[in-house]
Amino acid sequence: MQIGIDSFVATNADPVTGATISPEQRIADLLEEITLADQVGLDHFGIGEHHRGEFLDSAPTILLAAAAARTKNIRLTSAVTVLSAADPVRVFQEYATLDLVSQGRAEMIVGRGSFIEAFPLFGLALDDYDELFTEKLDLLLKLRESTNVTWSGNHRPALTGQGVFPRPLQNPLPIWLGAGGTPASFIRAGTLGLPLMVAIIGGEPHRFKPLIDLYRQAGERAGHPQEKLRVGLHCLGYVSDTNEKAADEFFPGYAKAFTAIGKERGWPPTTRAQFDAVIGPTGALHVGDAENVVGKVLRVHDALGGIDRFSFQMSVASLPHQPLMHAIELLGTKVAPMIRQALG
Repeated sequence: MQIGIDSFVATNADPVTGATISPEQRIADLLEEITLADQVGLDHFGIGEHHRGEFLDSAPTILLAAAAARTKNIRLTSAVTVLSAADPVRVFQEYATLDLVSQGRAEMIVGRGSFIEAFPLFGLALDDYDELFTEKLDLLLKLRESTNVTWSGNHRPALTGQGVFPRPLQNPLPIWLGAGGTPASFIRAGTLGLPLMVAIIGGEPHRFKPLIDLYRQAGERAGHPQEKLRVGLHCLGYVSDTNEKAADEFFPGYAKAFTAIGKERGWPPTTRAQFDAVIGPTGALHVGDAENVVGKVLRVHDALGGIDRFSFQMSVASLPHQPLMHAIELLGTKVAPMIRQALG
């Protein structure tokens, strides 16, 4: 199993002290975090894409390119690319260039995103939500297959055989499909034979087993080999020296972030009791000491019929830089080796 980190480059003030840092310092800290993740042997680091004031990840390929210059082995990916609001030609060119800069370490996870700000920002109609993604994914995959593409659709000018450059070092450039809880998304990923990245931010992970089964069944019906049907999880998590310390450090920022989102979506404020429930044995949050987190990841692996990649999302809690660096060190030196040993 590959173990890595996803970040949304959150800029919120420290929920305990109220301290803030400048955007340039937050990005400098991010690059240190990715460098450390590479040094301690983590497999991948992903940068999200949002167009909101609390995140600094609206241009993820620039951040990943900066990280590529500082790292040697870690794979660099989006988490996710909001393909519905982007031009697939530009997306392909940017990640192909990132692949060359990183000498073959680029990937992308494409999805529709969990926020809607990108639609009015780029002059798109929210009513076209699903059609935009379907059409643009079709074009992106054709661009990956061929340098010269003939294609037409409803939301972008047609291509009539123009060449799209540069070409990536990897052939094919890895493209994962990000999914939340919509069965159609799981079936689409399986039918296309794309690796699947599942975002699980609440509830109980084992309840996603029927959806992941749909993905695998769709892939088999489409004739894709089993080794091509890879499954990854994007989950909120954090590691510290003890279970109590991890929970106490992660909760304030987690509660602040999800209470703010809840105001937009009609959810009640996040409580410590709710948090304690989801960091329990069957909950979606992987928060605790290394042994506790490893045990939980392995239980989820077994419950879902095997997973190939696990990404920890820690930045949503607006943790200070040093505790976050310590967590990355623990993930690389304790959590990942223990999981790899357990799974052979």
